[in-house]
Amino acid sequence: MQTLSRTEFLRYCLSAGALVALTPLSTLAHAAPDEFYDSVVAANNAEVAQLLQTLATPLTDVRRRLGFDLANLAAAYSEPTSRYYQQADLVPAMEKVMRFLVQAQRPDGTLDIANLASPPDTGFILEALCTAGTILLANPAPALAEVRALHKTFVVKAGEALRTGGVHTPNHRWVISAALARMNALYPNPAYVKRINEWLAEGVFCDSDGNYLERSMNYAAVNDRTLTAIGQLQRRPDLLDKVRRNLRLVYHHMEPDGELVTVDSRRQDQYAPVNILLFYLDYHFYAIHDNNPEWAALTQFIRTVPGFDKQVRRDLLAAFLEEPIFKKPLPAPKAPSVNYRQFFKHTSLVRIRRGTTTTTLFGGNDLPLTIASGRSNSPNFFAFRKGAAILNYMRLSTDFFNTGYFHSEGITPDGEAYVLHRQQTSPYYQPLPAKYRKADGNYALTPSTDGRFWNKMDFAHRPQSNLNTLKTTIRATEQNGQNTLTFTIAGVTGIHVTLELCFRAGGQVSGLTAVGGSTDNYFLPEGTGEYRMGDDTIQFGPGLYKHDKITNLGGEPYSSHFGSLRTEGIHVYLTGITPLTYTLKIG
Repeated sequence: MQTLSRTEFLRYCLSAGALVALTPLSTLAHAAPDEFYDSVVAANNAEVAQLLQTLATPLTDVRRRLGFDLANLAAAYSEPTSRYYQQADLVPAMEKVMRFLVQAQRPDGTLDIANLASPPDTGFILEALCTAGTILLANPAPALAEVRALHKTFVVKAGEALRTGGVHTPNHRWVISAALARMNALYPNPAYVKRINEWLAEGVFCDSDGNYLERSMNYAAVNDRTLTAIGQLQRRPDLLDKVRRNLRLVYHHMEPDGELVTVDSRRQDQYAPVNILLFYLDYHFYAIHDNNPEWAALTQFIRTVPGFDKQVRRDLLAAFLEEPIFKKPLPAPKAPSVNYRQFFKHTSLVRIRRGTTTTTLFGGNDLPLTIASGRSNSPNFFAFRKGAAILNYMRLSTDFFNTGYFHSEGITPDGEAYVLHRQQTSPYYQPLPAKYRKADGNYALTPSTDGRFWNKMDFAHRPQSNLNTLKTTIRATEQNGQNTLTFTIAGVTGIHVTLELCFRAGGQVSGLTAVGGSTDNYFLPEGTGEYRMGDDTIQFGPGLYKHDKITNLGGEPYSSHFGSLRTEGIHVYLTGITPLTYTLKIG
């Protein structure tokens, strides 16, 4: 892998339009830690000024944000360089937050936040509340006595809820355990440690690629910060190793502008990409803790990503006062490579980067396909970026018994190529054998053997006939930012095939034929099409137009309930009929 200088790394990362106003690289490279800390204090000043106005009105809703509100107020009161250092009007504001939370607690110690009487959601708010508690307990000011008392009342009562309460999802175990570890550091209780060990005894899954169970960037951020807290407070360095593994994966999921690839997620973010901002404190912590120069460069880069002030900087002062390591200088930054090819075998995800050009291939859905939170079901098998020009995704759909989008059965490396593949078989069903028949015809509600619909037909016990098979193979190669995809679709003849390319809204296209009077639906009958955003262009072709079927591409699981996976963007359709062999070049 080629290793670039920090300046080259930042130029690559930021050239894709990530910044509204570009900080001079020389200033960014040599800024003293105190200068950044001063900016953190200033951001806290602004946040507290807004908080004091907000808290002048009655509190009505229990929100996770209230934990950060208390932490920001406590940090401002305790930081000598703050405009609000030891200012008396912060005390009643802190008391107001804590009284409201104490009153909102259910008898069992939980809060109603996202869910009723929720131990995990109570654990989420306790993360920031315990940060506030660390600051409050370290400050002996008599004026804070009532705030400290209210805080202890709330935390100890909530501790019983978390010590005995249950969870819904994998990450909730570590949220609760981290909250218990933090509470134990404030108000020691052996029962907290016992419960932490019970959860940890289940095992913390993190595969060799660095993915947690949910394969979600959103929840990886939750896991990283909670496992770090547990590892530090409970002296479990093995947990820190899992976080390091995940942070290495996160970097290879990062686009040049800081957006993260989430197509392989099993949670909500598989259709809603998130940002590297979620991982700022993790990279900052481990850059110093491990003396890691590449993560120091990433820490500095994340500070330049739009949204850093609103989403990160305004809450940093409390974190800096809780964890002294953040006040230490970062190691001299050294850029990680921006030229790489990574195959994540456990999720069948390929990430290729050439500076500001990236390619993503995905074939790791959870099969059989089920539409549910906790399952990977995205049909987006290819994505491509070239600077500001972005192909959000490519999908393939057929009308083979209305089974809809292609979902690969994994990815197989083949030399420099990657092969995606799936074979589908749809039968017709014969009469039930005599031993399975019921006089009243009331059979179990079961799915058809091809998974496209359900009925009370006892499909599993029926002989099959008139079998129809469709085999789809996609062979993808990349060379210096240019991609070649060869599609081979065979089996039943006369099947309509539709390739759907969705480019990011806001760009300009040429060489295409609009569908009707549409401004976001196009065919490419021949030649080469072009998508342009700013100074960057993506070219693709040759054209393919054999039919005009471009609706209900999701298949029966969606169309039967009037659903659709269509997203905002400029949609280009390439259409063919089986047997089909077609090669698309895009770059």
